[in-house]
Amino acid sequence: MLIKINAFHQENIIKTYQKFLIGLFALLPLLSLGLVTSKANAQHYSSNVQTPRIDGFHVDEVRRLTAGTELNFTIYGTPGGTANLRIEGAQRNLNLYEVEAGHYEGAYIISGRDQITPRSSVTANLRVGNQVVSNVLSESLQAGVGYRAPRQAGGALPKITRFDVQPSPELGRGNDLAFTLYGTPGGKAEIAIDGARGKFFLDEVKSGEYTGVYTIKRRDRIASNSAVKADLRVGDRITSATLGKALMSNVAPAPAPRAARMCANCGTIEAVNVVEVKGDGGYLGAIGGGVVGGLLGNQVGGGSGKTAATVVGVIGGALAGRAIEGNVRKTQHYEVLVRLQNGGTQTVTYAADPGYRIGDKVRITDGVLARDL
Repeated sequence: MLIKINAFHQENIIKTYQKFLIGLFALLPLLSLGLVTSKANAQHYSSNVQTPRIDGFHVDEVRRLTAGTELNFTIYGTPGGTANLRIEGAQRNLNLYEVEAGHYEGAYIISGRDQITPRSSVTANLRVGNQVVSNVLSESLQAGVGYRAPRQAGGALPKITRFDVQPSPELGRGNDLAFTLYGTPGGKAEIAIDGARGKFFLDEVKSGEYTGVYTIKRRDRIASNSAVKADLRVGDRITSATLGKALMSNVAPAPAPRAARMCANCGTIEAVNVVEVKGDGGYLGAIGGGVVGGLLGNQVGGGSGKTAATVVGVIGGALAGRAIEGNVRKTQHYEVLVRLQNGGTQTVTYAADPGYRIGDKVRITDGVLARDL
């Protein structure tokens, strides 16, 4: 009886084990699909981890590096990171805060224990996740000192063969300006834009080709004609170039100056002349003058001489009387000479003083002068 029970249980165990194996084999495709999906998800997540980058590093240079002086630093780079910097000679590090996406700022106040010099090196670190990128400030901390790299072996001065920009339709916050520089390979290229703080780096994407995109920030004051300067540094040698192109794409070229149109009846008064016209003496003046002259002549001499003097007196008196009458009847008028813009002249006559002076700008309309205002 015991042997039959053991055989019965053994048969049931074998059947159960067989069912387990069948079920396990049925689940294998599902398990492999889950593993593949998990692996794909892990790969997708890894691809979304962005390598951090620093696009710009700037300090507001100060006049003196004394205790209490504030050094203001700015870093532009990958958003959502943690930024800090180390100043050579400083007693502590400085943490920067992200004031807007990809824009980090911080201020270091110099203490009495700090040994900071104008050319103290400043290293910035930007961490995103487990990845860190670093950059060294290329500016001095004190105004007027400038930057000097450690002297290296001499060589040819680097060359910039071309400096270009892809203009933006607008120059507001969030718009991009894409810069390209061609020159000596293996260097460090950076640009400075009037209206934007700091210097910004260009990456060498190919041998001698440096590119970079600057995104306009909220506090930038960039205009279409803002000057842009590029520096290409190779070792301790540096070459600069200035962009000769507008930053805004819809800026129309300045119109050519139009030639002033000539006014045919416009000119300048060149002279104002007073002209006198003597009147003609009439018979009344001649008769009156003749009578007076005859009387006077009759008083001279006697006989035939007296008669001759009387005749001469009559003729002379008549002529004098006529002249006197002409002087009484004389008139005067004003002639205004105008030099026209086409080089010609025109005279306008006035009976009385018109009030114009030499040099006045006038316009002639139907023979009448008017001031050309």
